[in-house]
Amino acid sequence: MTESPLRWGILGTGWIAQRFTEDLLLLPGHTVSAVGSRERRTAETFARQYGVERAWDSYERLVADDEVDVVYVATPHTYHLAHATLALEAGRAVLVEKPFTGNAADARRLVELARARNLFAMEAMWTRFNPLIGRLRELVADGAIGDVTAVQADFGTSSPYDPAHRLWSPELGGGALLDLGVYPLYFAWMLLGAPASVQATAAVAPSGVDANTGMLLGYDSGAVALLHCALTSQSSWTAMVTGTKGRIEVPSPFFAPHTLVLHRAGEEPETFRADLRGNGYVYQAEEVARCLRAGERESPLMPLDETLAIHGTLDTVFAQLARQSATPIPTPR
Repeated sequence: MTESPLRWGILGTGWIAQRFTEDLLLLPGHTVSAVGSRERRTAETFARQYGVERAWDSYERLVADDEVDVVYVATPHTYHLAHATLALEAGRAVLVEKPFTGNAADARRLVELARARNLFAMEAMWTRFNPLIGRLRELVADGAIGDVTAVQADFGTSSPYDPAHRLWSPELGGGALLDLGVYPLYFAWMLLGAPASVQATAAVAPSGVDANTGMLLGYDSGAVALLHCALTSQSSWTAMVTGTKGRIEVPSPFFAPHTLVLHRAGEEPETFRADLRGNGYVYQAEEVARCLRAGERESPLMPLDETLAIHGTLDTVFAQLARQSATPIPTPR
């Protein structure tokens, strides 16, 4: 691609689509050309709100739009496989909201399709592109805290129980793990790679989805990761990376931080700060544009093989939870 504006098509009109579009409108070299919804009224309302030129009343018509270079798939993750497949088969690059799909088999289908079509595809794990997360990775790689021995990350919210809501519905891919737990898991994976062992446990909601979930990952290096996600309680949303020579604290929200605090033995704490642009999604959009203009079919910051491997770990966690005879939790109010 040349330096002409990157033309986005937004597939879906929900909350995340709105936040991402707001950030696209801040970026030079990006334009939102079209939006697609299952209902014309919804698409037209979105288009008016954000100044989008064309509103399509179906996803098929959106991906067929030749004024679209890349499609942002912003529907619930149970639909990611179908909707990203539509876009790829229409010859469009895709940015697929996290999680990429609901399981490893579906993720592999999408990756194989993108590679067969020689098209760009990336999971929209926005944390990976946050400038302070980049600084954290540099500090760890440079040995600022020695060898990493532990990673802790926590993301829990208090969500009223409603079995019809997507968060609590197994048919809609509900549960803490796929909606929130992917953040702690991707954070640990970013620093430690693939675990040698996975142990998981969860309290299960009456609807059958995981509602309060813990994961313990073990690594050949001797490091461990302690990860938690929940729909039942508001947690700290913080993370910490501990090493043999110090630690790095990531204050809330660890998945979109504004601050890092480096603690080294015998030294005063060092604080790193960054003011995020927009809602924090601009960085992944910029990476998509960089890759497309460079002719790259995937991002080195969020490579497809890593997305596949992490989905394999998610499958392992779900398999362990399915074997447990968990007692349903009291429904939160």
